[in-house]
Amino acid sequence: MKKIIIINGPNLNLLGNRETDIYGSTTLDEIEQISINKGNELNLKISFFQSNSESEIIELIHKVQNDYDGLIINPAAYTHTSVALLDALKTISKPKIEIHLSNIYNREEFRKSSITSTGVDGMICGFGSLSYILAIEALNGLLVN
Repeated sequence: MKKIIIINGPNLNLLGNRETDIYGSTTLDEIEQISINKGNELNLKISFFQSNSESEIIELIHKVQNDYDGLIINPAAYTHTSVALLDALKTISKPKIEIHLSNIYNREEFRKSSITSTGVDGMICGFGSLSYILAIEALNGLLVN
């Protein structure tokens, strides 16, 4: 069974209560459960993690190369600011996908740029919690090929 880690960045622990007009009413716990269910359908073991700490996220990214077969990351606000996350992502040769609940290209000007996207194989954004399911399916496709 392939092992996938889904890493979630800052403030995503507030989903369901935070700016529901942008991020929806689905909580991170609910997203975790639908992600695990999708993983089970595809015979993937999903590990799910959230942190508001950039250093914790970087430490987890460092573990991907040896401990996981692929990575899905929602860097949240770090998307637009973190060269450190980008550098960590570039150290991994395993398949990796960046996701966002909202369409970052249809938001404020500063959100239209993703520093971290050049360190991943692809990006999915704008589909709410479905972005996670789409990323799991896409990553599974990358792992099979």
